[in-house]
Amino acid sequence: MSRRLPPLSALRAFEAAARHGSFQRAAAELAVTPTAISHQIRSLEEHTGLALFERRTRKVALTEAGAQLYPVLRYGFDTFADELGRLTQRRSRAQVTISATIAFTAKWLLPRMAAFRDIHPEIDLQLHASDEVLDLSGGIDIAIRYGQGPYPGFAAEMMFADTFAPVVNPILGVTSPADLARIALVEFQWRRNHAANPTWARWFVTAGLGEMREQAQLRFSDESHAIQAAVAGQGVALVSLALVADDIAAGHLVQPFGPMMPGHRYHLLTSADGSATPAVVVAAEWLLSEAQRSSPAGT
Repeated sequence: MSRRLPPLSALRAFEAAARHGSFQRAAAELAVTPTAISHQIRSLEEHTGLALFERRTRKVALTEAGAQLYPVLRYGFDTFADELGRLTQRRSRAQVTISATIAFTAKWLLPRMAAFRDIHPEIDLQLHASDEVLDLSGGIDIAIRYGQGPYPGFAAEMMFADTFAPVVNPILGVTSPADLARIALVEFQWRRNHAANPTWARWFVTAGLGEMREQAQLRFSDESHAIQAAVAGQGVALVSLALVADDIAAGHLVQPFGPMMPGHRYHLLTSADGSATPAVVVAAEWLLSEAQRSSPAGT
């Protein structure tokens, strides 16, 4: 529905004049002449068909119609000013948007956000969790990619190499590969098929157990869901040790046996054109230092 409203300039002139009780003081606030204020209000009166002011010597007074209109406009303009002030203040804070996979965001990035805020309270981090490959556009400042690389056209630095191993809730009492015969295998679906993807089938061969036997399995489309299933005691999961490090430290999961299998690598990508803001540089350096600190092998 279209709005049939008077010109905004006329409404502003009326609100200022009503608030000050003076055309001259309204003109000073709006940086126009008193004559311009008078013309704007006359235009508003013609538009509405209402007399809004009583013109008196050296002062003006609101009519009954003007007294009814004034608080509505005052509230509206106050609301505009308050919201614009909040938006301006929010925009004045440095903001960095980081794109990463759903599992990496949930299990690696989120637990570290409080530490970043403590060190850099002046920077707001915005996390964009998606398993789709996003370009550094549309507000994305840093992308964390998982794969073998290279990433031409970007400034890319390796964070760490991933390692996979079986993990399980200790309540299940799994201590050796022989226990796998009685426990469901938890796995997730890799979005891209690659010969180097760590899978249960490859793990059985690597462990010298031959081809994987037919047994109960739980399959998920997302690695973070597979991790949660393992934490809940639903089975043994073959997942990234980097993503379950906190769960292992807290005793929610254990890594009962090997072998461990190499995964892919996490890389931090920023724009290669040198357009990164100081806040983006700070966030990228912090992410790399966290990766170095949390990587057992320092890779």
